[in-house]
Amino acid sequence: MTQSVVVQGELQGRVGTLSLAADRPVPNGYSFSLLSLIAVGQCGNQIGCCFWDLALREHAAVNQKGIYDEAISSFFRNVDTRVVGDGGSISKGKICSLKARAVLIDMEEGVVNEILQGPLRDVFDNKQLITDISGSGNNWAVGHKVFGSLYQEQILEKLRKSAEHCDCLQCFFIIHSMGGGTGSGLGTFLLKVLEDEFPEVYRFVTSVYPSGEDDVITSPYNSILAMKELNEHADCVLPIDNQSLFDIISKIDLMVNSGKLGTTVKPKSLVTSSAEALKKQHQKPFDGMNNIVANLLLNLTSSARFEGSLNMDLNEISMNLVPFPQLHYLVSSLTPLYTLADVNIPTRRLKPSLQFISWNQEGWKTSLCSVPPVGHSHSLLALANNTCVKPTFMELRERFMRLYKKKAHLHHYLQIEGMEESCFAEAVSSVSGLIEEYKQLDATLGTPVEDLPRLSVAV
Repeated sequence: MTQSVVVQGELQGRVGTLSLAADRPVPNGYSFSLLSLIAVGQCGNQIGCCFWDLALREHAAVNQKGIYDEAISSFFRNVDTRVVGDGGSISKGKICSLKARAVLIDMEEGVVNEILQGPLRDVFDNKQLITDISGSGNNWAVGHKVFGSLYQEQILEKLRKSAEHCDCLQCFFIIHSMGGGTGSGLGTFLLKVLEDEFPEVYRFVTSVYPSGEDDVITSPYNSILAMKELNEHADCVLPIDNQSLFDIISKIDLMVNSGKLGTTVKPKSLVTSSAEALKKQHQKPFDGMNNIVANLLLNLTSSARFEGSLNMDLNEISMNLVPFPQLHYLVSSLTPLYTLADVNIPTRRLKPSLQFISWNQEGWKTSLCSVPPVGHSHSLLALANNTCVKPTFMELRERFMRLYKKKAHLHHYLQIEGMEESCFAEAVSSVSGLIEEYKQLDATLGTPVEDLPRLSVAV
């Protein structure tokens, strides 16, 4: 997949000079909070589990005094467990008990129960969980129409509770997959709920797109139906290609197992593995893939959490990278994905090789954070709003049409109350309209850049 026209570019760097955020006192009664993370479905909760694990490790590496500071308050509440009920929030001083600013939703209990029985069990409680036992059966309509209506009030109540504990709520992060029933259906149902209830709060969505060899036969239906909701109700979408994640992990494993000199992965690296995971060779097949996504989100928020010479607010991402409402799909690039021992990383030039759109040749924003990921001296995340996502959407539409022309498995959706065949037509029309907008931008490639007159400012 090649990059053609870049609408706007965003660069976030993390450099290696450590700055202890714990040394900065938090004003009395003030607890800065950045986001509320909503994990939906099996995939969303598995990524969320990696995210919170790495976030704790990252803050622990910097905040060695155990002080509840501004940085850690963006992701966690400091709770006095001795207080009955919701727990008394502590806005300063020593860390007592941390609770993640998160809501975990799944219509099956397996993954959530696994989290509650694992090392992160104390970071969550029952007030943050919404589960069912039946599952959505890989059916978008069940997740969106059935469970959406059934759990709307309960979800709203928990979201309000989460928001009440935030002094400066900037955005909701939703993590979900596009191929399953709960992630695609209930995950996108939440977008409309959030838009109505919190219209001023940005909605960032991390969507995992299925590969062409996905074992869920109805995933093209689920993905296209979900994309219509993403087009209409999301502020920013970070599409993650499942096949690309698998290829990255396979390449890393191949290099590590090649036996060549210098291909030993640094043991403290947390980018593709949690602690001791390298020794265990990834007990779960998706651990490494999920950790890449978790690190992407950590890099995305690092400048808003830690000190740096050039900070960036999360709402600046949407402000700078989304020139048109529906063109809010941002392509992400993260480096390093792993760190090899005794290997010098060559310098690379980013901007000179990129082709910017004719009317925005300077659409570039840089942010620098002083705290690198654990086990690394530096890290870089690049976000780009460009047309290289178009082939992915076109391929997804083709897979959808192959099923839809045969009316294959359509009856599973149409038997759900409120679901009509017109929903499919509207969804594919929405995606086709998005593809057409990208084609129009592609058509401007090679257009001469006009030297537009600039506004003269009298000094």
